[in-house]
Amino acid sequence: MRDINSLNKVILIGRLGAKPELRYLPQKERAVARFTLATNERYFNPSTNQSDLRTEWHRVVAWGKLGEFCDKYLTQGKQVYLEGKLRTRSWQGKDGNKRSTTEIEAQTVILLGRREEAV
Repeated sequence: MRDINSLNKVILIGRLGAKPELRYLPQKERAVARFTLATNERYFNPSTNQSDLRTEWHRVVAWGKLGEFCDKYLTQGKQVYLEGKLRTRSWQGKDGNKRSTTEIEAQTVILLGRREEAV
């Protein structure tokens, strides 16, 4: 049952750090693409009296047809609009320690900029 007073939504506009890595899950032949997206924000640094740029890196995962789309059309430096939701997953590492990560599960990816643009 969905709590009517909650929302898990992420909206980002940024540039790809590298071409997505596509693989297929063996049991269902379902595509999954993983990539990183950088967003920048300008902030004022009072110690230097200048504005500086802060970059935040986001880990993104896209499933199925969207994952295949990302693999086909996204390249390093490409600017995209992305909508999705936060997902946290856990696993046990080879050293036996429990690990976890939070990623953005993409639901919508829209290419921005000109076609020939790939910084």
